[in-house]
Amino acid sequence: MRIYKDCLQCGKELEGRTDKKFCDPQCKSAYQYQKEKQRPERFFNKVDNQLKLNRKILKEYNKGGKVTIRSKVLLDLGFDPKFFSHYWKNQKGEVYLFVYEYGFLKRTENGKEKYVLVTWQEYMN
Repeated sequence: MRIYKDCLQCGKELEGRTDKKFCDPQCKSAYQYQKEKQRPERFFNKVDNQLKLNRKILKEYNKGGKVTIRSKVLLDLGFDPKFFSHYWKNQKGEVYLFVYEYGFLKRTENGKEKYVLVTWQEYMN
């Protein structure tokens, strides 16, 4: 007695082993790829992607080495200040958060939230 099932990917009728799920390796690979795409993003991927986005935004807006910009501009582009790679504390006690070589410090000036953007310098080591 032969038991026939359908391929989980393409729906084609399967022949052969009773525990067979796919008609060929391509269907198996396509099924696994689709299944993985539907899974929620893994935490480290989310962190890595946000760090990359933050760095890209900071790099784009800090062409001069030190710049002040309204926080809304960065936040509207997807910048998330909770994601950073390290920090540096200056002599005044202000803590700059860094995304690799690009740093930022949150400030409120005239009632508006801003970020002071800096680039890592050798003296910060």
